[in-house]
Amino acid sequence: MTKVAVLVAPGFEEGETLTIVDILRRASIECDMVGLSEEVTGGHDITVRCDKVLYPTLNEDYEMVVLPGGYDGAVNLRGDERVIVTLKEMQRADKYIAAMCAAPIVLERANLLENKDYTAYVDYDKKIASGHYKEDIVVVDGKLITSRGPATAYAFGYALVDILGGDSASVKDRMVYFNSFDRKGDKVYA
Repeated sequence: MTKVAVLVAPGFEEGETLTIVDILRRASIECDMVGLSEEVTGGHDITVRCDKVLYPTLNEDYEMVVLPGGYDGAVNLRGDERVIVTLKEMQRADKYIAAMCAAPIVLERANLLENKDYTAYVDYDKKIASGHYKEDIVVVDGKLITSRGPATAYAFGYALVDILGGDSASVKDRMVYFNSFDRKGDKVYA
């Protein structure tokens, strides 16, 4: 069975993190929230209890590691040596590495953006020196997947499902994704 680890650090963006975990689990993909500690408080004061704690690195066979954003969360991930070692181990094992919003700063510290296309939060092309910044909602370059920010978490989650061989269309259907965006002005049409 495919397994995904979503790394959770203090200051994480709750909307991104929980959306990604929710979509992956709805797609029947085993997904663990792996925290820098057992309980982690996000950037908007929501505390979550993680499924596992990162110690010393991911010690299970995960096919993908995901880094959600939130500026403080990304800074805390970037500053944690366990995270950097984990990312390098995942790259050496030819596994998927995904990050969104501010989290590509972690990828840069781990030297994973060299000669790679990526996206990140607005103006992060000015904060990240390596790689090739794109303004697309989701950017896939080999086994590196990145996305923009909180509003792109659904597109990112669905892309991750498809990349891992799941069926995002059925998840989108169950989540009423297809009808939710038929809008004209402020009026929503069913």
